[in-house]
Amino acid sequence: MNKDLPMRAMREVPQPNSNAERITGLVKQRGRVSGYQLSGGRIIDKQEAVELARRGGIQGVGISSRKGSEYLKSLPDDSGTNNLNALPTVSAEQ
Repeated sequence: MNKDLPMRAMREVPQPNSNAERITGLVKQRGRVSGYQLSGGRIIDKQEAVELARRGGIQGVGISSRKGSEYLKSLPDDSGTNNLNALPTVSAEQ
């Protein structure tokens, strides 16, 4: 299997700032990710997260696109515990 394939699936891989946050939880509606909880506790919607990542405000993610909709993907590494799909689901009311 080609290890570079996941990186090639990314549309962009922004360089995070020194104070960039991590995603610690997923907000879901009807089983689909609609937002993210950041390490500082803030909850943001999917589009806001994409823009924040693009500006270097979120570390460990790249930006992909499907059917014209942009979304975040975990950057591939040797650990599965930090993948976005391994994160807990959180309430948007936090």
